[in-house]
Amino acid sequence: MTDTPTPETDAAPEVPGAAPGKTLTPAARRALEEAAARRAAEAAMSLPPEEGGRDGPEPTRFGDWEKKGVAVDF
Repeated sequence: MTDTPTPETDAAPEVPGAAPGKTLTPAARRALEEAAARRAAEAAMSLPPEEGGRDGPEPTRFGDWEKKGVAVDF
């Protein structure tokens, strides 16, 4: 027996991104939970729909700098 207690770690299948059966440290658990929160926030962000496609009035807004491999100089 040791005088210092061992940290409590447990298998965490409920944490998104965790490998099944893998024991996680508290820091690893926090990192996975933060990454899942970032992914959820990114997925929730909605961008305005592109109207007219790349032939529309403002192609630079959507990063369309080339068409069929030919770069267009604005």
